[in-house]
Amino acid sequence: MTGAAQAHRKLLTVITESNLERDLVREIEALGVAGYTISDVRGRGDKGLRASHWGHSSNIRVEIVCDTPLAERVLERLREKYYENYAIVMWVVDVEVLRPDKFR
Repeated sequence: MTGAAQAHRKLLTVITESNLERDLVREIEALGVAGYTISDVRGRGDKGLRASHWGHSSNIRVEIVCDTPLAERVLERLREKYYENYAIVMWVVDVEVLRPDKFR
């Protein structure tokens, strides 16, 4: 990828219950997340099969590209507030982004 501006950021992915979407959006925006992508997802985990068409039982995937300090703040807050009582998994990977001015 030569010739284009690029920078290292974190991709934070959250898979959780769709009924948490509104609360999660409020949480991450309050922490300073400016942009995110939310998708309906389905799959199998320790709770069994979960289909995206199950309404209140469906899952969402929230993806956030941000700098390391913001990723750490979001992870900490979501762990504190949701891990104990909700089906939620999160992971972070290093990514290289083009147009780094779009991602803090």
